[in-house]
Amino acid sequence: MFAQKPIVVVGSINTDLVAVAGKIPAAGETVMGKDFQIHPGGKGANQAVAVARLGYPVQLIGRLGDDAFGAQLKTYLETAGVDIKGVATSEGASGVAMIILSSGGENSIVVTPGANAKVTPDDIAKNLERIRRAGIVLAQLEIPLETVEYLAMVCAREEVPLILDPAPARDLPAKLFKHIAWFTPNQIEAAFFAGVDAANANGTEPAAMAKAILSKGCNAALLKLGPRGAYVASRTEPGTFVPAFAVKAVDTTAAGDAFNGGFATGLMLGKSPVESATFAAAVAGVSVTRHGAQPSMPAMAEVEALLEEATARSNQK
Repeated sequence: MFAQKPIVVVGSINTDLVAVAGKIPAAGETVMGKDFQIHPGGKGANQAVAVARLGYPVQLIGRLGDDAFGAQLKTYLETAGVDIKGVATSEGASGVAMIILSSGGENSIVVTPGANAKVTPDDIAKNLERIRRAGIVLAQLEIPLETVEYLAMVCAREEVPLILDPAPARDLPAKLFKHIAWFTPNQIEAAFFAGVDAANANGTEPAAMAKAILSKGCNAALLKLGPRGAYVASRTEPGTFVPAFAVKAVDTTAAGDAFNGGFATGLMLGKSPVESATFAAAVAGVSVTRHGAQPSMPAMAEVEALLEEATARSNQK
């Protein structure tokens, strides 16, 4: 059955070095930190772990360095339940992300690619059978663009839906959009691709940004709007706003990755796009209530509990 096919994630694997401070410093400013943490991260690995924690089969394609971080990351992924037979090892450093987290839960991130920069079209070709057997492929932009382009072409040829998380935002070739089943930017990324000034992103109607993005050729768009919720739109269906869940956020790191993993899982479980977005919002909602990227990813029971709690509150009104 279609729902038994694994989700394949192609993307980055990093170690997150997290400094916690009262606020994110401005350029040239020094602030005193309150805490320091080391967590496994990387958008590809985060999304793979998000799927695995939900109990759905997931395979990861990417690269680690032959350093100590690489060995630790490999162990963590295996322990989380991610199939890493498609993860190769390169000579040199693994990817690292340096994250500054404010007491309000906001973050600022600098990513050094390391081995992630060595993920090439050849890695895709070597894992072609994995991609062919996938129900959905998830990808991001923390690996070389030429590799993402090649992956998109392969997915289109093999008729496997591709969900592209365009982070970090950058100019993309027009032909790439035509191979994308779901384009899932956050609010700032959506503004970038819609041609809207980032300063005006919060005040711009999601429907307008979605329309601009869909005009580029992708099949559907899912705009992740943080505490506002999400907006689901396609070329054939009217747009739908999906509200976020009311939770107390302590760390928004990887909330978007939790959402993407949840959305792909929802689709594979047979949910509609709007149902999958609601499910994904619950996955992200649980994730922001605790610290870290991969450590914050919830189990299915936790997501179902939040959904049930929200339904009960709604019925009491």
